Amino acid sequence: MKRKKQIDASDLPSVTQLKTELNREKYKRRYMRILKSTVYSLIVVAAAAVLVATLWMPVLQIYGTSMAPTLDEGEIVLSVKSNRFETGDLVAFYIGNKLLVKRVIAGPGDWFNMDEDGNVFINGEAIDEPYVTDKAFGECNLELPYQVPENRWFLMGDHRSSSVDSRNTAVGCIDIEQIVGKIVFRVWPFDRFGETD
Repeated sequence: MKRKKQIDASDLPSVTQLKTELNREKYKRRYMRILKSTVYSLIVVAAAAVLVATLWMPVLQIYGTSMAPTLDEGEIVLSVKSNRFETGDLVAFYIGNKLLVKRVIAGPGDWFNMDEDGNVFINGEAIDEPYVTDKAFGECNLELPYQVPENRWFLMGDHRSSSVDSRNTAVGCIDIEQIVGKIVFRVWPFDRFGETD
């Protein structure tokens, strides 16, 4: 038969030590609860941000110089999903597997024309293009005047001498389904932070 070991009162923790240990355990549980809650909240916020960025407000980085001086290579911009565009709006669109940015010049049914000096005419009237510093006829192989087909948009880059755009049949007019959205805001670099024009 085993004999029970006698417990000496001095071996027992004091009430103060028990309370301290109990408080420490409560603190650990509360800390873990807050930590889990924070991690879950961050995951939800990150998922929401990804959804907003891909579905409603895509973030894009500019490559190339076809939109200079309005947008320079390396800049980061926000676009907003839309299917309503006006002459002068900046839009992002897919052509093949490339994402490009150009400016809306004419819409479905409009007549596009251009003279040798690079002046653009829509439905017989010259349009004001204060954003263009490099007027040029460019790589235009269309038979002018040209009527924009239904559900398509005629887009051009601001750097007209180097931009390959709707003036060239290799790109042509862009179907509404190819357009990702309207470019509305520049977020990088910070010295040019603000609305795009």
